[in-house]
Amino acid sequence: MLNKSDLFPEHLRSLFKKLGIAVLMLYLTRIIFYFFNLSSFPGIGISDFLIAIWFDIITVSLLFLPFYTLFLLPVPFRANKWYRIFFKVLFHTINTTLIAFNLLDVEYFKFTSKRSTFDLFTMVSTGNDFNQLIGTFIGDFWFLIIILLVFILLSEWLYRKTEKPQLEMERFGYVKHTVALIATMAVLIIFSRGGFGLKPVGIIEASRYVQPDHTAFILPTPFTLIKTIDQGGLEPAEYFPGDGDKAYFSPIKTSDPQQILPDKTNVMIIMLESFGNEFVGTYSGNKSYAPFLDSILSHSLYFKYAFANGKKSIEAVPAVIASLPTFMDNPYISSPYGDNEIKALPEILKEHGYESAFFHGATNGSMRFDGFAAICGYDHYFGRFEYDNDDHFDKTWGILDEYFNPWTAKKLTELKKPFFGTLFTLSSHHPFFIPKHMRKKVKYGPQPICASVSYGDYALRKFFDEAKKQPWYDNTLFVILADHTPGSNTPLYNQRTHLYRIPIAFYHPGGKIEAKASDHVFQQLDIMPTILDLLNIETEYYAYGNSYYSDNPGEALTYLEGSYYYFFNNKMLTFSKDRARNLFNFTTNEVEPLDSISYFSEGLTVKELRIKAIIQRYNRDLINNDTSIDEGKN
Repeated sequence: MLNKSDLFPEHLRSLFKKLGIAVLMLYLTRIIFYFFNLSSFPGIGISDFLIAIWFDIITVSLLFLPFYTLFLLPVPFRANKWYRIFFKVLFHTINTTLIAFNLLDVEYFKFTSKRSTFDLFTMVSTGNDFNQLIGTFIGDFWFLIIILLVFILLSEWLYRKTEKPQLEMERFGYVKHTVALIATMAVLIIFSRGGFGLKPVGIIEASRYVQPDHTAFILPTPFTLIKTIDQGGLEPAEYFPGDGDKAYFSPIKTSDPQQILPDKTNVMIIMLESFGNEFVGTYSGNKSYAPFLDSILSHSLYFKYAFANGKKSIEAVPAVIASLPTFMDNPYISSPYGDNEIKALPEILKEHGYESAFFHGATNGSMRFDGFAAICGYDHYFGRFEYDNDDHFDKTWGILDEYFNPWTAKKLTELKKPFFGTLFTLSSHHPFFIPKHMRKKVKYGPQPICASVSYGDYALRKFFDEAKKQPWYDNTLFVILADHTPGSNTPLYNQRTHLYRIPIAFYHPGGKIEAKASDHVFQQLDIMPTILDLLNIETEYYAYGNSYYSDNPGEALTYLEGSYYYFFNNKMLTFSKDRARNLFNFTTNEVEPLDSISYFSEGLTVKELRIKAIIQRYNRDLINNDTSIDEGKN
């Protein structure tokens, strides 16, 4: 008669207990992640917690593959001391890595609103950012290290409970243990795949089980890291046969000169780090931490419903400068397609006599901006090294904005006219450093970033104070925007309906652009087409955005963790797994807006077709390196 030991040998029971420890650690760290980010997950229910366990099991089954493969080998010396030490070390190496990465997103999630993906390693290994920031992060988030140590000790205590000196070696049998190896490996490999599907479960499958804004809750960070280790390569989308997507979308655009500005008008784009609507009074209707920006907006064409096309600085630059979005888990710049042939704004303007320069006060190499600037055709790149005065270095990111901004204004005077300049600020970023002489002058608020935005606004004023002294000022178009929204402690600004809302404004000192607040839905991708129209340049170009002056009614499209968010009129349509999932009114200030897709499902067909066409064209063109007008297929 079969007994428990025949069906489940002692070493097999010990294995599942050990794997259970790892699942438990992932789950406990998720609970910590949840409580540190409560405002991002309203409406979490029991089903979310249960589905999260399934993804933890998948993750452990996948990443512990080397451990349980070796552990299950039918060998007669399992009770050997050194054999058992080896497996303890291997277990804790894998388990500690899983715990550490899950704890990483306890804080990093606040900045990206998604679980970390493999591009994290690309970003920290670029330039000198990691070396400069590691000390700051340890100082600010020391408590996570304490939690990590506690979980390591807890894991060790539980691990010892799974060990027994005698592992039934007196009844060792090759046949029985070989059968256990085959059967258990089969089960665990099925678990690691997430079931019997043709393809293993990926990040995008999370949106099948929960609302799109809950996917980060159920996905463990080690899972998202391992699933994006291939650098986020795209697969062809096959929604339409051949080039049938052209009927609904084409990135091949033709400019439409507006004759609003004089020919040869200079252009200056200013991207403000993390200036989300929440902190700008013109948009929030609340206390403003950016009064100078508010004053600029009052004399500008600005958009009440303006959207960033990503949640990272590295995603903003190609969107603004080349009208190229990041519709994948890896940012475009650090993706396999980052060196595709493109024809961005600097190169187009160069053909019309413009000299160009990109200014970013960070250490050269940060986020690969200098390399991408070269690809885009900028004539010059000015960073921390070109500034050449580390007395103004914040010891973390780069040169403080209050010094770098006015220096930029002076350097622009050295460029041949007309010029195209781009300034990317940096001080309004974690760790939110405020220099000592400014700490009594900035505005403080309920979040640490409030003072940093206030300081960034002061530095923006310094830029304009210096720019007004320059001979080129009155003949310059200024485009002022945020690169993305920052992390927030406010539930409203963590909702997908508000997660991408940023200021975007077009300002001309001579008042040639009518100052007004437009209801037109506008995105970062629309900046390049709009600038070309305003500069009266006649050209054909490749872009995923549309000029404000075109007949396009206004739209914005973003991507996060396998879901696309499409904004039009006053609605946000969620699209994932090939179909529309939700429809919300993004103009309300409700923390949990009503999902109205059941009322409009039939009327969304055209919108779905347009999203599919954009996705199909984007994937195909990036894969085939057809991302420029010269190579694009008309």
